[in-house]
Amino acid sequence: MATYRDGAAFTTAGKSTFPTAIMHLLGIHHLTAVSSRIRDNHRFYTQVLGMRLVKRSVNQDDVSAYHLFYADAKGSPGSDLTFFDWSVPPERRGTRSITRTALRVAGSGTLEGWHAHLQAQGVRVATITERDGRPVLDFEDPEGQRLALVDDGGRDEAFPWDRSPVPMPRQIRGLGPITISVPTLGPTDAILQQALLMRPVRQYPHPEQSRHTVHVYEMGDGGAGAELHVAVQPDLAAAGTGAGGVHHVAFRIADDSYDAWSDRLNTMNIPNSGQVDRYWFRSLYLREPNGVLFELATDGPGFGVDEDEATLGEKVVLAPFLEPQRARIIANLKPID
Repeated sequence: MATYRDGAAFTTAGKSTFPTAIMHLLGIHHLTAVSSRIRDNHRFYTQVLGMRLVKRSVNQDDVSAYHLFYADAKGSPGSDLTFFDWSVPPERRGTRSITRTALRVAGSGTLEGWHAHLQAQGVRVATITERDGRPVLDFEDPEGQRLALVDDGGRDEAFPWDRSPVPMPRQIRGLGPITISVPTLGPTDAILQQALLMRPVRQYPHPEQSRHTVHVYEMGDGGAGAELHVAVQPDLAAAGTGAGGVHHVAFRIADDSYDAWSDRLNTMNIPNSGQVDRYWFRSLYLREPNGVLFELATDGPGFGVDEDEATLGEKVVLAPFLEPQRARIIANLKPID
């Protein structure tokens, strides 16, 4: 049993109606961060990083703000980095938060090429190093969003975008690993293993604070796109949400397991959002005991449900329940191109 900060507890006594043996997370689905300079954000992620804007929409819970989705050519699950357009102060860094987002690349000399490219664009970039057995290049976006390029060895299929300013062999293939920081491992470990069925596979020293340890948890078939890295940092103050910070990370679930995951969270007494239909996927939200917001998101129906793949992201699209408000919503949005 693990206890949440508000005193609630979850239990493993209950049983889901879906067999646990075939119920598992598939990997990282998407990550949602915060920008207070959405026009600069759009330029950086499409022109500097070469990602495709695959969905130009609004925050479904706050229609005054853009919600932009950057991904590969198809908007594949696991390639999607999204941003809320919020006019807020910068993030206060600390624990109980998502601290670094890795973007997967592959190929001999790829990181060297990226290092030269980012330097030429005036990006704050570190030197290439090795972390957890993989070559890594850390850098930050213009608002301080902590990112990394990770060579994933070309594992799994990639879908490069032929209109990207970044050459196709060097393009970003997808997300992962994602690193979070917590002050104590036990409660988080209990949720990851007992509720979300992740597997602890190894540990390594924190790259910036070697006295701290990073614990690696694996999902699905494993690999960089299916890992959550948990840094235990008890001496840090709690982070404060803001621009340049991350709102939540989502994990992939099979479409036909959605109801079962909802049942599992409820049966185990884990506080959650209940079922939320985001139109392009269906979601369940929960906070792990140290306060980091997780989402479970289905792979389907996908971003092609309301747009042709050839023109993804070229116009503002809204979930059907927002269409009656289209004129008012569009009038309040500022241009980003």
